[in-house]
Amino acid sequence: MNPAATADPSSSSTSAATLRKRMISIDTARRGADGASPETAPRPDRAGSDKAPQEREEEGSMAASAPAAAAARESDLEAVGEPMSPAGRLFRETHFNCYIVAVIGLGAAVDVAAARAGLEVTLVRHPRFSSVQVNDGDARKNAKPRWVRTTVNLDDHIIVPCLEPAATSTKPDQAVEDYLSWLSTAPMDHSRPLWEFHVLDFPTSEATATVAIRMHHSLGDGVSLLSLLIACTRSAADPARLPELPPAPRRASPVYARQRPPLSAGLVAFALWLWSYVLLAWHTLVDVACFVATAWFLRDQRTPFMAASEGVEFRRKRFVHRTLSLDDVKFVKNAMKCTVNDVLIGVTNAGLSRYYFRKTSDTNNERKKSQNIRVRSALLVNIRRTPGLHALAEMMDSIKNNRAKWGNLIGYMILPFHIAMHDDPLEYIRQGKRTAQRKKASLEAVFTYWSGNLIVKLFGMKAAAALCYGMFTNTTMSFSSMVGPAEKVEFYGHPIVYIAPSVYGHPHALTIHYQSYTNSIKLVLAVDDAQFPDSHQLLDDFAESLRLIRQAASTR
Repeated sequence: MNPAATADPSSSSTSAATLRKRMISIDTARRGADGASPETAPRPDRAGSDKAPQEREEEGSMAASAPAAAAARESDLEAVGEPMSPAGRLFRETHFNCYIVAVIGLGAAVDVAAARAGLEVTLVRHPRFSSVQVNDGDARKNAKPRWVRTTVNLDDHIIVPCLEPAATSTKPDQAVEDYLSWLSTAPMDHSRPLWEFHVLDFPTSEATATVAIRMHHSLGDGVSLLSLLIACTRSAADPARLPELPPAPRRASPVYARQRPPLSAGLVAFALWLWSYVLLAWHTLVDVACFVATAWFLRDQRTPFMAASEGVEFRRKRFVHRTLSLDDVKFVKNAMKCTVNDVLIGVTNAGLSRYYFRKTSDTNNERKKSQNIRVRSALLVNIRRTPGLHALAEMMDSIKNNRAKWGNLIGYMILPFHIAMHDDPLEYIRQGKRTAQRKKASLEAVFTYWSGNLIVKLFGMKAAAALCYGMFTNTTMSFSSMVGPAEKVEFYGHPIVYIAPSVYGHPHALTIHYQSYTNSIKLVLAVDDAQFPDSHQLLDDFAESLRLIRQAASTR
């Protein structure tokens, strides 16, 4: 197969060659910074009489010029651009040139014209998806990197690759994998907005067609970007409305907060409440110390999951995925009285353990049971609440003045996993629950976010990047999970079968992501293509672990 980046529209039955190439104008006009109305009605004087005609004419002229002045000020701001956040600048660094790839399986052949029309009224109108990065010193001395609005030509972003027909017909699943693997080493043109829409219009074992949206991580954090993509979809039952997401936990305060007991509860209850905050401070101190030590010298022991050599961030990745049952996960959650994330951490513990003990070829079961190996993952945490789908949809409406926040506001957390052999499969869930509860009682992510910004201000981006690089190379893998729509949705008129996002460009050989959609969860692995030739076997280990855990939970 030759997955060359040939955006040859003639390779698809839904040929994009019938679409006329044209530039798309971006309406960047907004209301004035003061939020004032475009016109102000003249007031009568105290006596109730109208002002002189000449005075009214002068006031009318001033009122009419206000919107023009506001538009001129906004135009000047657009020309200067919006400064990039420190996290956004980090993703420009050599060892963190990260990209998010969202693979979407569709239940119908791709209508390129409909997809193009949908992109024109959604992503193309988003400020980040219609901006380019201007580097330091491009316009003025000592200028910081910033986002500058530009005109988007969709012909540069919609890519229909020309793949070998023999590969797409005989081994379509592998053809998709091979193309995405090639994409992980293909450069992106930074003179254009940093996103691409790849159309793989042939059937696979799970979908009628596949699209892959590649976005540079500097555009936003993963939660915000994936939420934005969901905001581009519509409910399959009612295409006029946005999809429904599972209800968020009803929480009036942060997860680490403890409700203050009433005075009638007594001194003991009040002392326990104070003690919970002492523990919060202690856990935060321990986690921060561990984070700093990891960034400098504290390294995980060598396992089959850790990068085999330096430079893994530059090597080819392979993206594989498996569908798991969300109903099975919820059954375990209810049986163990924990959360979905607790179950996913436990399943990860079990899946990694199965893979590890098979790879190490140790046949002594007693020795296996005595081992308890801790491997750690880097977890990026969005410390700012993500705007709702309606707010994100309004960000793509150039008519509305939307004030939703955007950008990379992420902190880092080190999440431990335990490789061990347990006779009771539910022990993996108990361990996952303990791990999650411990991390909830810490402000590690908040501290790393603010301290990272402080390091950038005091010592520069290179120093912050060096610390992050140390944290990644001394840990074993990356881990994340995200909630998706709770109902079937359509993407520009195409029914979605599955959503499988992942990331590459960071110094880990293994990245694990869980993505829910309706009643299923996609387990997505991004692995070093050379180090994990048996990546599908690793998927099997995760699936078998969930089956055994579900079976054990049903017999409790």
